[in-house]
Amino acid sequence: MNLEPDVIRIAGVVRESIVDGPGIRYVIFAQGCPHRCKGCHNEQALDFSGGKTIEIEKILNDIEKDPLISGVTFSGGEPFCQPEGFSELAVRLKEKDINIMAYTGYTYEELTALSAGDKKIKILLENIDILVDGRFVLEKRDLELQFKGSSNQRYIDMNATRKQRGLVILEKL
Repeated sequence: MNLEPDVIRIAGVVRESIVDGPGIRYVIFAQGCPHRCKGCHNEQALDFSGGKTIEIEKILNDIEKDPLISGVTFSGGEPFCQPEGFSELAVRLKEKDINIMAYTGYTYEELTALSAGDKKIKILLENIDILVDGRFVLEKRDLELQFKGSSNQRYIDMNATRKQRGLVILEKL
């Protein structure tokens, strides 16, 4: 999906969420996902032609209006299918020192391989603080898990991963 870098296609937003990462978070649900995980909790976000386009500036303005926001979460759909817009949004959020968490059906290793050929995926990875990676696996669903749906998914501390130049997986957030 190729959109202008100042626009993303979204299924919607949640302005104040406590279930999509630590603290009170502004959540942006990307529209479109190639993974088609059995039992997906957000099936309306799968179709790449669904949802609506929104300017990044409008999202930033909306976030700035709320002093309670402690971070922003990119969810889906699949944010890494729109690296142009989400990387631009991530850079702009980091300029404001806003914590970014992202969910992806890709593994960190898959994204690292993809980033070798896609500068925007690389930029997006460089600006995320916490990455929850891996496809949702219905057979590994666990309602006791905090901020992830199945036990195969990992919490990755991206800041520590970049600093140590090796994958840093957290047990919990």
